[in-house]
Amino acid sequence: MKAKIHAPTPANLRRLAAVLRRGGLVAIPTETVYGLAAHALDAKACRAIFRAKGRPANDPLIVHVLDLAHAEELAKFNAAARQVALRFWPGPLTVVLPKKSCVPGIVTSGGPTVALRAPAHPLARKLLALAQVPLAAPSANPFSYISPTTAVHVQQGLGGKIGHILDGGSCTVGVESTVLDLTHPARPRILRPGAITAAQLEKVLERKVFTKNRSTKSSVRLLAPGMLERHYSPRTPLRLTPRPVGTNQQNALIFLRQPAGKSPAHVYWLSKRGALDEIARNLYRVLREADAGGHREIQLEKLPATAGGLAAALNDRMKRAAVKL
Repeated sequence: MKAKIHAPTPANLRRLAAVLRRGGLVAIPTETVYGLAAHALDAKACRAIFRAKGRPANDPLIVHVLDLAHAEELAKFNAAARQVALRFWPGPLTVVLPKKSCVPGIVTSGGPTVALRAPAHPLARKLLALAQVPLAAPSANPFSYISPTTAVHVQQGLGGKIGHILDGGSCTVGVESTVLDLTHPARPRILRPGAITAAQLEKVLERKVFTKNRSTKSSVRLLAPGMLERHYSPRTPLRLTPRPVGTNQQNALIFLRQPAGKSPAHVYWLSKRGALDEIARNLYRVLREADAGGHREIQLEKLPATAGGLAAALNDRMKRAAVKL
């Protein structure tokens, strides 16, 4: 029996909030991707997230809260963390800080830090307000597969393992949040790039923001999600290329910009005019469509080296998706 997709009615929101308070799982929309939510202070509920996703225990969860006041109940904030939270919350920014004792070890993979964010999606915020508990919520997909940006994506991947999905439409950002490590506020580090860029963070913090470039081995405890070498990956082999080529329909060709003229069935594109925000919104949807097309290989056009803004996040997701097993 597949998970039920719930329309976002007031009655359904109350019902799903009660499910979460009781320790159940609910897939919820956020502005980035859909998350698989559970009561973050209930260790048993959080273990159910790992089972449903097939997620390794060394990969910690992001905890979603309504606002800064709720976040400060879970972590030890410093001035820099308050600065960025006040500027970018609610929104696609996750901060990593020393955790307080109320946060179960399962959430942090046994580590001393916790990753926190306040989502901007109105339905996620309504659920947080109704449930009155923080929600641990990694992406609502089988571990390492392409992240879901619609309720149907969640149902296709986890429909047989969870009971409830809240339909919030298509995600408006389309890639996971920026993860910023502020455990040492004098040396802030981006652990995972996202829609909030290093330049934006540097403007608020008035200091250099470093970026962790190395991927992490699967056996090592991670500081935050999205740091493994292979992630966000289709089952069909994926290859990054400056220009997808070929007339053989066994290979899917994904372009950044819509090609001129009529395109055959094995040709896909991410944006009509190559806009980065549109590429981000469509990346996971189009990868899923190409993966379901029965192709032997997917060729994905690289972003140009001169692209700015969201390009760091998109390059990160594309490179991890293309890593071979």
